Amino acid sequence: MDLDTCDGNGVCMSLCREVFDVREDGLHLLDAHPPRELRGPLKAAEVSCPTRAIVVED
Repeated sequence: MDLDTCDGNGVCMSLCREVFDVREDGLHLLDAHPPRELRGPLKAAEVSCPTRAIVVED
């Protein structure tokens, strides 16, 4: 996650609330090591991020 690139638009949060939370003071990563079953929503957040701030590692 590149917090310098993130513009706080909230797309990631709308796709995976278990991991991302966008607040007035910026993006917060709620779980740095999310469970495998969240891989689908995480990949959706990665490809939907308009600033490409999210990278899901294999």
